[in-house]
Amino acid sequence: MSKITSDHPARTGLLSATMIAAAAGAFLTLAGPRPAAAAEATLFTWENLAEPAFFEEYEKKYKATPDSALFADEDEAFAKMMGGFKPDVMAPCTYEVPRWRDAGLLQPIDPSKLSHWNALPESLRNIKGMAAEGGKVWFVPQYWGNTSVTVRTDLAPEYAGKESWDILWDPKYKGRVAALEGVDDTFAISALHIGIDPYEPLSAENEKKVREHMTALAQNLRMVTSDSTTLVQAVASGEVVAAITWNDHYTEMKAEELPVKFMRPKGIITFVCGFVMHKESKNVAKAHTLIDSNINDSASHFLVTEMGYGPANTKALKSMDAALVQKAELPTDADAFLAAGIFQRTLPNKDALVQMWQEIRAMSGQ
Repeated sequence: MSKITSDHPARTGLLSATMIAAAAGAFLTLAGPRPAAAAEATLFTWENLAEPAFFEEYEKKYKATPDSALFADEDEAFAKMMGGFKPDVMAPCTYEVPRWRDAGLLQPIDPSKLSHWNALPESLRNIKGMAAEGGKVWFVPQYWGNTSVTVRTDLAPEYAGKESWDILWDPKYKGRVAALEGVDDTFAISALHIGIDPYEPLSAENEKKVREHMTALAQNLRMVTSDSTTLVQAVASGEVVAAITWNDHYTEMKAEELPVKFMRPKGIITFVCGFVMHKESKNVAKAHTLIDSNINDSASHFLVTEMGYGPANTKALKSMDAALVQKAELPTDADAFLAAGIFQRTLPNKDALVQMWQEIRAMSGQ
């Protein structure tokens, strides 16, 4: 659930592929036609989740790299697919799956074709609302993590010993805090901060309260962004003292040895993200292999060490060095943590909430 820079290998690789294709086309014009290469599965995913570490098993089987297309958030991804884009595999989080399914974009996945399916704990194999007919599923988990607030403890020392989101609304730090563009995160944190369940329909009274609280947040913000490079650099420079973040943002900041703390208040948001398959996939077998490749042991190791996320493959997690798991600040008993967890869910009337957040941002100049 985050971003990469424009010089990421996935993007430069697309440029190289285009140049190679052009050269190959010129050669074929001279030498005559050749059999067409088999099409590879296309993954539509978050911008830092098209890493080579996730494709090793696929490449070993097909001697080719899957294609990838990138999105910054799920609203952007949904709009692109509703406009006609048809990848084979997409990478939403659980709260987004019902919208995509109800829009007719999905077909079920057959877990019997996934060699690593049983390495996932029962709590993730049986997420409410993800079962389809015939033993199939709408969604295969890849990783889990938290949405919270990361604070520069040297610049806001009074928050170093707290587990609180109060700093986002603290007038002392007006113009020095940041939020994510996605309403799934920013709305949920705003509602939870004033004791309102974001996953239940809002009464008129509660809608008014949340709107006022989000307006106060917007008026306190330095920036709203979906670009993780921008967000991390702003925190690193001290331009931003506190920001709504995911685990990978925090992991990147720690890697830069910044004095930061990831707040873990009661009611912290836990998300689960993974894979769905497009209804019109032309590469169903390769799509299953692509999903399987992303949940194997080496991919799970990469999620922990490079991104700070908990892998859905908790069997692989248990085999990792305890020091690596501790460094990522993951629970020692992930299965118990997940079994007891309250997962981020679909927001009721999400389209109206997106519109509300856009209106608030426009009025606040964000």
